[in-house]
Amino acid sequence: MSKDILPEHARALSVFDNIKRTRLVFGDDTSLASGELAKELGLTHVLLVTDIGLVKAGHVEVVRESLIKAGIKVTLFDQVIENPTTDCVEKAKHIAAQSKVDSFIGLGGGSSMDTAKGANFLLTNGGSMHDYWGVNKAAKDMLPLIVIPTTAGTGSECQSFALISDAKTHQKMACGDSKAAAKIAILDPRLTLSQPKNVTMCTGIDAIAHAVETAVTNKRNKLSALFSKESFKLLIHNFSRVINSPDNLSARGSMLLGAAMAGCAIEASMLGAAHSLANPLTAHYSIIHGQAVGMTLPFVVRFNSKMEECSEIYGELMKAAQIESSNEFDNQGENLASYLLGLLQQAGMPIRLRDIIDDKLMLPLMAKEAAGQWTAGFNPRFAGETEMENIYDEAY
Repeated sequence: MSKDILPEHARALSVFDNIKRTRLVFGDDTSLASGELAKELGLTHVLLVTDIGLVKAGHVEVVRESLIKAGIKVTLFDQVIENPTTDCVEKAKHIAAQSKVDSFIGLGGGSSMDTAKGANFLLTNGGSMHDYWGVNKAAKDMLPLIVIPTTAGTGSECQSFALISDAKTHQKMACGDSKAAAKIAILDPRLTLSQPKNVTMCTGIDAIAHAVETAVTNKRNKLSALFSKESFKLLIHNFSRVINSPDNLSARGSMLLGAAMAGCAIEASMLGAAHSLANPLTAHYSIIHGQAVGMTLPFVVRFNSKMEECSEIYGELMKAAQIESSNEFDNQGENLASYLLGLLQQAGMPIRLRDIIDDKLMLPLMAKEAAGQWTAGFNPRFAGETEMENIYDEAY
């Protein structure tokens, strides 16, 4: 494992000193130390929660071998699906109970980490995921969890929330409890090298959206502001680098750290309307989450920038990242929205809903669903059905 830490990464790691709940282990090939780290926690039998793609990529075997070498028994659950459902979590819980594991490891993107957290809720506290929709509803302690993200996106590695969809209604449920947070998060940039370009783009935009949205929510505070700003600085410039030079490990590491920081910001201040608008797009049109967020974020920034305070915060983000403001707009929110649209265009991502959706027939229904999303309540400017439909319309 490389012991050399770049100055940019060292500065980022120092920011994590503000949180103590999850220990971060960062560096190239740190996943090879999974067994040693698990042994330090006293684990003896883990449920390794992942997806079949990572099995084929060889990442699962690397972690599995490290665990076995450390004398830890491994049971594999490789049936994680994108946007995990209550059914998926139930399956993982069943395997965990049947195998009598004493711990979980979530290896993969947010879906794997959230599935591991969800199964932990059910195994230790019983019931269904609906019982834990909200915050701190688990009465009993949960089993130790280690997370190993293979994407730089969700920031789930630094959150106590599991985002699980109802298998029947597709309603996304945010189930959070401090006991669900990971004990250790292993951030190994090498694991992100196997991502297809589209995954790198979509997860990267999702992470950037986290940095932008957490900066202005109505729950924002000094801690969330710190993580929002620092994550934005890391993500906004390294996003283009990993797209254009996918083997750049330094940029990959910066994206991982930035995504984790943005996860800390979510934990402190939640998200906003861009994520509320994205979920119905995914549910009805199977648009990848990061892509859906990317198409709505610039227009939510414009919407929020009508509030002077939000416009100022958007300007602070741009200043922190040393992004020059355009003379075209007086409003800093308009400047940021324009910059984000340009970033999406450069990456070759769709920037308008009409690029994917044939007509506007579903907009009223999706607006109603967006207004009912849990994140809508944290948006700094009120966004009900009418407002959500207007944003969809502008994004079209």
